Amino acid sequence: MTGSIPNLRHLYAAAEAARQGSISRAADNVHLSQSAVTQGIARLEKTAGERLFDRTKSGIFPTEAGRYFVARIERAFQRLKAWQNEIDPGGSSEPLYRRTTSTQLRALIAVVENGGFSLAARELGRSQPSVYRSAKDLERLCGRELFRRTGNTVEPTAIARLMARCASLAFAEIHQGFEEIDELHGRMQGSVKVGCLPLARTSLLPTSITRFLAKHPSARMKVVDGPYDELLHALMHGRIDLVIGALRLPRPTNQIVQEALFDDPLSIVVRRGHPLLARDLPEVSELAGLDWIVPREGTPARDHFTAFFAEHRVAPPTRLIECSSLVTTRGLLLQSDRAALLSVRQARLDVDSGQLATLSDPLPGTERTIGLTYRRDWQPTNVQREFIDAVRCASQY
Repeated sequence: MTGSIPNLRHLYAAAEAARQGSISRAADNVHLSQSAVTQGIARLEKTAGERLFDRTKSGIFPTEAGRYFVARIERAFQRLKAWQNEIDPGGSSEPLYRRTTSTQLRALIAVVENGGFSLAARELGRSQPSVYRSAKDLERLCGRELFRRTGNTVEPTAIARLMARCASLAFAEIHQGFEEIDELHGRMQGSVKVGCLPLARTSLLPTSITRFLAKHPSARMKVVDGPYDELLHALMHGRIDLVIGALRLPRPTNQIVQEALFDDPLSIVVRRGHPLLARDLPEVSELAGLDWIVPREGTPARDHFTAFFAEHRVAPPTRLIECSSLVTTRGLLLQSDRAALLSVRQARLDVDSGQLATLSDPLPGTERTIGLTYRRDWQPTNVQREFIDAVRCASQY
């Protein structure tokens, strides 16, 4: 299954055929001809590479693969229904989500995410007039303003953002449906899209992926690095499946689940040969006088850094380099007398090789909970479940 999304009306017709057990009744309910419903289901079966329905004299009935796929279609349309009351509270004769097309929704998502028609067209591999036309057709269908021009940019309205998020999640469900059909035949070649925060990059995620792919070499992995806010946005829009790294307390939204794996304290890390290594643990006032490399504000590690000096009633350091890249942090430590508050797990390879060192044992009170974050209503495929099991296993070491 490629990145394309089948005709939404064909998908709805397939779900209706499964409910009714009849092509003719499904055709009446979705306002298509019987031949259109039959052809639509045939196209879905060709895309899936699998028979989804048994045709009998008494009706049409989903196969095992069809039952899995229809369940995903139903979940996808539940996502699309979420905008119905916002846009059409009176309820038209045919719901809006059943009158939109995948082409219109893909254009909407691309414009919302890219902030303009030109960048959206480039992402979709279409002409700008074509994307503009799809977006405007959707706007007319809804009878609501979806985009406002502000100078050279396009600002999506709140309704447009809601629709784009619902559509993204619906498309993710449809892709999972095709992947589950493969799994029924033992083809564990589905995708896992992981958002990775700093601590997981050096050991936890590489170990998890290596073990997972040793068991399922045909599975497709995608790793996305980025700040927490960007990864959370991608997670909530279905562009990634889960996030691995420091959990946030309090939880930023009740629409996510945070699964704790282990607690990870922080230590003061410096280069080998740092002047302070020749002495006992320095006073906090001396530490405040160092040049520091710190994570961005709003992260748990940065909060611990600030709290450490506040608890000792010492003015915090002022000569700071804000950096979330471990590679850059490592380079700065090796080339200077700067210090960083890091997890020893993050710096383990360099500490074991003798290039970096810790000034102390882990600092008390600096523990961060490391774990998995995923959407509360996410229903993973078997491939995705097995990857999560690999992460849980790797976190025990």
